[in-house]
Amino acid sequence: MSTRRTRRPAATPRTRHRSGYLHGYSAEERERLRRQARFLEPMVHDRLPFHRRRHLLEVGSGVGAQTEILLRRFPELVITGVEVHDAQIAEAKKFLAGVPWAKGRHAIVKGDASELEFPTGAFDAAFLCWVLEHVRDPARVLSEVRRVLSPGSPVVCSEVLNATLFMQPYCPSTLRFWMAFNDRQLEMGGDPFVGAKLGNLLQAVGFRDVVTEVKTFHLDNRAPGERSEMLAYWTELLLSGAPALLRADKVSEKIVDEMRHELAEVARSPDSVFFYSFIQARARVW
Repeated sequence: MSTRRTRRPAATPRTRHRSGYLHGYSAEERERLRRQARFLEPMVHDRLPFHRRRHLLEVGSGVGAQTEILLRRFPELVITGVEVHDAQIAEAKKFLAGVPWAKGRHAIVKGDASELEFPTGAFDAAFLCWVLEHVRDPARVLSEVRRVLSPGSPVVCSEVLNATLFMQPYCPSTLRFWMAFNDRQLEMGGDPFVGAKLGNLLQAVGFRDVVTEVKTFHLDNRAPGERSEMLAYWTELLLSGAPALLRADKVSEKIVDEMRHELAEVARSPDSVFFYSFIQARARVW
């Protein structure tokens, strides 16, 4: 009996299970994603269970930023990345073509993560990073990931928990902007708090040995250099969402300008504090 997925007739485009992306798809955003991947690499890629794995599925491979890191850290891996947006696929292929250690070890394909076109048990590892926050039905995506993994395969999911953001000095306009950002993401079918739900989601679709870890950035005068880098990164991240929120009339130019001033003040303050947590979940197929 064939184990290949039987496609159901689709009444809508295959992007139907993907929500909108607030940051957009500009060249600047693509470069921001690569900087983000490198900046967060020590936290996201710490002690990943992919040694002795051969064929990894990366869901939502985007511009190939995480793909490059995985290929560098695990030289025996071959990676298949699934992405829904043509522009991202083209950018990933172009980027990875210039990475020496990626040669012959990756494929980036177009696909719907909620209906993967791979045979059951085709992969022996899976990696998802900042993906489930952008999909309408994360349980369905995880169920499909489980289907295409062979017994004993690990999956690692890193996801946001946007309720945890804190900065000192107090930034009222930044917080208003951030709440508008999160509300808009929910309206578009995403979930800016999905990290807290990973344990339930993975267990519900049949994964075993589910473990979640809260990974926290708590930066103050004990690490001024790292704090400065983090504040610069977050300033760029927040401002990258401003055009979409302005177009949707979710924030005003005044709020965006006030946020810029507040973030600059936090960066200048001798006693500034930055705090944010995300969740990384690990599980296996049995």
